[in-house]
Amino acid sequence: MQFEFDEEQLALQESVRRFLSERYDFESRRGCLATPWGSSDEIWQAFAEQGFLSIGLPEAHGGIGGATELMLTMEEIGRALVLEPYLSTVALCAPLISDQGSEAQQADLLPRVAAGTLKLALAHGEVDARYASTVRTEARRSGDSYVLNGAKSTVLDGALADLLLVSAKVEKGLAVFLVDPTAPGVHVARYRTQDGRSAADVTLKDLKLPASQVLGSGDATTALERAVERGIAALCAEAVGAMEATNAATIEYTKSRKQFGQPIGRFQALQHRMADMFVQATQARSMGILAAGRCAARGNSSDDAALRRRDVSAAKCYVGKAARFVGQQAVQLHGGMGMADELAVSHYFKRLTMIDMTFGDSTHHLGVVSDAILAESSQEEA
Repeated sequence: MQFEFDEEQLALQESVRRFLSERYDFESRRGCLATPWGSSDEIWQAFAEQGFLSIGLPEAHGGIGGATELMLTMEEIGRALVLEPYLSTVALCAPLISDQGSEAQQADLLPRVAAGTLKLALAHGEVDARYASTVRTEARRSGDSYVLNGAKSTVLDGALADLLLVSAKVEKGLAVFLVDPTAPGVHVARYRTQDGRSAADVTLKDLKLPASQVLGSGDATTALERAVERGIAALCAEAVGAMEATNAATIEYTKSRKQFGQPIGRFQALQHRMADMFVQATQARSMGILAAGRCAARGNSSDDAALRRRDVSAAKCYVGKAARFVGQQAVQLHGGMGMADELAVSHYFKRLTMIDMTFGDSTHHLGVVSDAILAESSQEEA
């Protein structure tokens, strides 16, 4: 596994960091938070102009870079606490279109993503399913069309999406449908999440779609699993950026906050805490690199899928625990100010908490890793 980056990759990360520091500082973000869904069309178009929305897309459709470049970008997204639907559009849905979509669908949708004119959201999770493990939404064939009925819960960035990618059961497995959120038969209940981002619950009632709105052909189960795994890897990278920024903000605070006539950063007990926070963030970054590397591998065998699933879950488990530790320690070291809306650390804490809960919390992924190890042991004994 490669833990070092080349000059071009580091230059890209520096470009993203510089742009966000100039155009998306904490006060600018607070302005976005005050909008109905926490988004700025101006910022999104600036992302497109800078080429950030092309990262990870196929070169044939104007894309640049791959999984590593996307990971480095997501670190900066986390560092700046970006509210825009980058995770859903670029990290989740665009690669799913690349994997599952036909050439015509890719040529139609992906350039629009890169140009900033199309925001996407993956409607896959459901109320009665634990972390998208079961799909009950049905698509019944009716001539040259499909009729969809079902409901999707907590669709990330669903309040902002121009197009929904909806998973549904068909005769032979799962399919992904391209759904206009304003179409008759689609009800979108929009809301804000605890960390200021947007989400939606989507209800489909007798929604009739032509067969051309099916993303590609064949069973989409594997493509959906890979999409979620890529989303988890992207979240791990975002958490790393947020943790590093949280640590930096905490160190600066302990330099200025005085107690007993001296900065509290001089107290050895607090130095030990901050050292532990640094170690947790550094180790989390290694796990994030592991997850990104596994998602970049193109192996499609059952062994490749099992290894990827285990390692991505291991990364999510560790990063989730590290995020909780860093967030809680930062709040405690800031004292009562740690939960004040005026300080960035409270926003980092909320985002890190939400990242831990998204696509399965630490406990869930610990179970996935445990099951994978037991399965490997059984195979070796056999």
